[in-house]
Amino acid sequence: MIELASLATPVTFEENEIILVDRQRSLNLYLVTSGSVNIELHAPTFTVTVLSVGPDEAFGWSALLDRQETVFRVRARERTTALRIAGAGLAAACRRDAELGVEILLRTLQMAAGRIKATEAKFAEMCGVRIQAQGLGPS
Repeated sequence: MIELASLATPVTFEENEIILVDRQRSLNLYLVTSGSVNIELHAPTFTVTVLSVGPDEAFGWSALLDRQETVFRVRARERTTALRIAGAGLAAACRRDAELGVEILLRTLQMAAGRIKATEAKFAEMCGVRIQAQGLGPS
């Protein structure tokens, strides 16, 4: 775990600051320590908040994948602090330590599944369809 801690850099984002821009290469995973961010679907004519992420939750999971573009825009809802972890460094640490790698993989899959569920629910809401909530846990 010491190696993992050495990869983390504290960062602060101000209210409404854009942290990740959709359709750009994702480089960092973020663990929110205070405040919150919105995960947004952004288009030229509208922006829809798909999900809000707060303390002890993460965003930027696509940084763990080679040359993966960010799907959503991420914007600070308020002054927010987080730990920024370089995706390439974390992926390398996971390759060196199989136990860490499995744990990160499982948590990342849970996060991705949560984003898919939140997106599905938001689109259903926009279409007037109510989806029964299913417990996936924090994403």
